[in-house]
Amino acid sequence: MNELQLPLIVLSGFLPTGNLLEELIHISNEVFSMEKIPFVQVKNISTMVRRIKILTSLFEEIQETSSNAVLPPSVILCLAELSSVIQKVKLLVESCKEGSSLWNLMQTELISNQFHALMKEMDKALDILPLRLLNVTVDTKEQVELLRKQAKRADLFIDEREIQKREEILKLMATNGDRKSKNKGLIDFERVKESFNSIGLRSSLDYEEEMSKLKTEAEKQAGTGGLTAISNINSLVSLISLSKTAILEEEHLMIKKKLKQPASMSIRPEQSSCYSVVPNIPDEFRCPISLDLIRDPVIVASGHTYDRNSIAQWIYSGHRTCPKSGQRLIHMALIPNYALKSLIHQWCQENNIPLTEPTLSPSDSESSSSKIKKCDKAIDYISAIKAATDAVKMTAEFLVGKLATGSPDIQRQAAYELRLLAKSGMDNRRIIAESGAIPFLMTLLGSRDPRIQENAVTALLNLSIHENNKILIMSAGAIDSLVEVLQSGKTVEARENAAAAIFSLSVIDEYKVIIGAHTRAIPALVGLLGDGTTTGKRDAAIALFNLAVYDANRPSIVLAGAVSLLIDLLMDDKAGITDDALAVLALVLGCNEGLQALRKNRILVPLLVDLLRFGSSKGKDHSITLLLGLCKDSGEEIAGKLLMNPRSIPSLQSLAADGSLRARRKADALLRLLNRCCSQSQ
Repeated sequence: MNELQLPLIVLSGFLPTGNLLEELIHISNEVFSMEKIPFVQVKNISTMVRRIKILTSLFEEIQETSSNAVLPPSVILCLAELSSVIQKVKLLVESCKEGSSLWNLMQTELISNQFHALMKEMDKALDILPLRLLNVTVDTKEQVELLRKQAKRADLFIDEREIQKREEILKLMATNGDRKSKNKGLIDFERVKESFNSIGLRSSLDYEEEMSKLKTEAEKQAGTGGLTAISNINSLVSLISLSKTAILEEEHLMIKKKLKQPASMSIRPEQSSCYSVVPNIPDEFRCPISLDLIRDPVIVASGHTYDRNSIAQWIYSGHRTCPKSGQRLIHMALIPNYALKSLIHQWCQENNIPLTEPTLSPSDSESSSSKIKKCDKAIDYISAIKAATDAVKMTAEFLVGKLATGSPDIQRQAAYELRLLAKSGMDNRRIIAESGAIPFLMTLLGSRDPRIQENAVTALLNLSIHENNKILIMSAGAIDSLVEVLQSGKTVEARENAAAAIFSLSVIDEYKVIIGAHTRAIPALVGLLGDGTTTGKRDAAIALFNLAVYDANRPSIVLAGAVSLLIDLLMDDKAGITDDALAVLALVLGCNEGLQALRKNRILVPLLVDLLRFGSSKGKDHSITLLLGLCKDSGEEIAGKLLMNPRSIPSLQSLAADGSLRARRKADALLRLLNRCCSQSQ
């Protein structure tokens, strides 16, 4: 095996575009088809699920329309970002669903902030989604645009009703504390029952499960030093335990009345619990976590034995150590202890103790079994995530070493592997940057080997999606090297990806200024706009649009000759970037140089009139913006051309009636302006 086969094997699981879309659709369906919505964070969860449902329609349409097409790198990177965000949403929703309802209620603000942070991540991912490059319906584009606007405007939402529920439970906890003190406060168990009902705690089994979840949470907090949190959790457990006893006593009194049982046959609450306590258990048969009889003994990596359910919940809550010894577990596998199980089986038979816990109903039994299976799955998932992270770190360090010291063949392969590794996942991009890859990739941009250069620039493009990596790339002096590749790259793909990298970096306002001030950056992008492939022209147009957002860059774009090229692209159906070209033209209209260059072009007005009739919704918006801007402020000549065009007035009237709100307003303004011009000329 040669020295590069190890990372190739490690990275063999990276998904191609088709699999990425399948994975996106699958995980999105998992999120919005969850059978049981938690009783806390209802609004945040339902809002997030609704938005993911809209995105699923987009993913499915992309899958249908792009089955035989190659998606642009910018689209693939954005889809990978959305996949990462939706995965985090799924984990957070599952955490709310599987965790303690009471503790989640206590942590309302914290969890709400987590949902808000994920919404902002979704906003960032949608912000770089180039919808114009996707062959999807207008309805889908409008839905995603609306979703994008909603995500931008989304504020932190904290449900006041949940705050009120929490305050009520905190009062009950305080009363329970007083009850134990000299003041001897009295608890209103009807209020307790009502409060617990509101968060889904209705039966004795619900109470038992909630206490189990709270104990797991206490263990988790103990591992992180949360003493106040542990105290609050213990208070909650105490309140549940006391309430459970009182409520069960009430239920049994009602049952006794119905059955007319004699007093000698009355059932004690602790006997009716579905988890009865077994007396006189030998210490070696007790689980070190629950201190109850071990029902399903398993051995962890440290060699200690626990009950499967207890240790599974310990690991699921994030612990990586043995509870008894504190030793770090080198793996998360749970190995059955058949010898101990046989001894426990024999002891139970001798003492007439049932081997399985009594259950209230078959559905309760299924619920318990399902819970254990979920814990096992969670352990597998956690182990897989940890193994994957360690593998990425090891692989990144290995590959960076080969970039630094390898032969050209080794460097070519190492750059290619880093390119793949950085293709998806923010964690991957962070780890690669932390391994010191960026300076070596920058050096390889000047390589004479076409494939080395192409792999290096594409790897930098992928890394630049991570916000902090943008800073590292710019600090390494990337613009000079990227512009060099953009102007005279060895391959077409290298030039295109250099343009895409400049677009990615220009997302930060500060870097719009720096890139625009570079003497060759804008001319190089305009050059690609003229002689690039369809993908290259798109990447160049998007990068120019981003730079044109900063006012001072607009004259440079005009002086580089972009206006005539962009107008030519309006007539090029094969290029397929009409909306992008219009968007850039609408921005450069804002500077005097752009206004004069647009007014001098003889074919622009007829083109814009046709686009008012046959363009996309966004194309019509940009077209009316351009026409209104051209006719304002000494634009009588353009207004005269519009009045002479027989299609102008009908097209404007149609847009004023059926266009978007923004387009209708501008169409009305232009019609009034033309009416004044017509009156003055008469």
